[in-house]
Amino acid sequence: MKVCVVGAGIVGCATAYQLARQGFEVMLVDSDKGPGRGTSFANGAQLSYSYVEPLASPATLLGLPSMLLSPDSPLRFRLRPDLRQWWWCLQFLSACNARQSRQGTRELLMLAQLSRATLEQWMAQEAWGFSFQQNGKLVLCPDAETLRRQAAQVRFQSELGCQQAVLNPQACVDKEPALSGYQERFAGGVWTADECVGDPHALSLQMTQSLLRMGGQLHFETAVTGFSVRGGRIVAAQTPGGALTADVFVIANGAAAPGLAASVHVSLPIYPIKGYSITLPIHSSQKAPVVSVTDLGRKTVFAPLGGRLRVAAMAEVVGHDLSIPPSRIQKMVQAVDTLFPGACGFEETQPWAGLRPATPTAVPITRQMGPTNLYVNAGHGALGLTLAAGSAVVLGRQIMSHGPLRQPMARITGASAGSSS
Repeated sequence: MKVCVVGAGIVGCATAYQLARQGFEVMLVDSDKGPGRGTSFANGAQLSYSYVEPLASPATLLGLPSMLLSPDSPLRFRLRPDLRQWWWCLQFLSACNARQSRQGTRELLMLAQLSRATLEQWMAQEAWGFSFQQNGKLVLCPDAETLRRQAAQVRFQSELGCQQAVLNPQACVDKEPALSGYQERFAGGVWTADECVGDPHALSLQMTQSLLRMGGQLHFETAVTGFSVRGGRIVAAQTPGGALTADVFVIANGAAAPGLAASVHVSLPIYPIKGYSITLPIHSSQKAPVVSVTDLGRKTVFAPLGGRLRVAAMAEVVGHDLSIPPSRIQKMVQAVDTLFPGACGFEETQPWAGLRPATPTAVPITRQMGPTNLYVNAGHGALGLTLAAGSAVVLGRQIMSHGPLRQPMARITGASAGSSS
């Protein structure tokens, strides 16, 4: 059985890799010149298995007035004459309640743990180099109220199997000594020892090389513009260079997924949330963080990637806009200089912007939709790297249940097998 996966970001690459492991003949198609060059290129690089709480929450709803009015807010909504944006925002506001936030957290934690187990299995079998470290994560709370809310979230997540600790400022500095000069600026934090970091672009490259070794095909600089449908099934993906035929088709192209799905009358509640990052060379390892750090007050994350520091920030609902205002980059530079003075050189700052494909509830869409042989794996928001492996397994299980394989299943074991759990 031949599967055409559209989109070679981290989610699409993981999907293609998993399906090849299951014995499918896989074709991976992307409009860019290589894998992981869109939203996966320079995102926050954190594998945040225990930090999956949806953005849609009561706390976000309370802060909405400042987000709408302040141009400097790290969370920003810029309303446009775009009915899809307005509809998405209304659904987002409807999800800003405790019940849905907790339900979303439960679902995302389950998917995250499947993803962790799957990626660990893949890594045990592959010689992938992507700056992976299990170095733990420290979340800094700027004030007592934020710390109280985080402590309540820790208690809730402990019932779901998460192991986290609420720390005072000194204990935070004990975990990350590079924060010693910043200790008076936060009220405490949350420590999770088993969180990880990794370069999603590098991982995408490694996955496609593994895919080739398993007989997969790569079609880069190939834009899928629509599908040919016959008898309720897709028979081909249409590209400027001609038709690509397959038995099953998967839409996994992130923020572009709604447009492609609309060509076969499938509506996806996905809208881009823009984020920014800078990647800096580390000049002093003593002054740079060795663990992942998230500053909730600044809505900024810091991820050490070997000799580099990845800094990512902001969440803007502004449409398909990839411009990079200098003020946003300057805020991240200032954050590095404030939290970790002297750690990095700024002469080689690499700025970047990406569009995170988000659903209103933060729960991704991973299922069959529309034509009987069309599947969607999209809407992972800022958690694409974290959830990619688990989502690939979920999708692989669904495809397996709908049709026979032409290949033996000897390669399939454990979490990646697509068996029920």
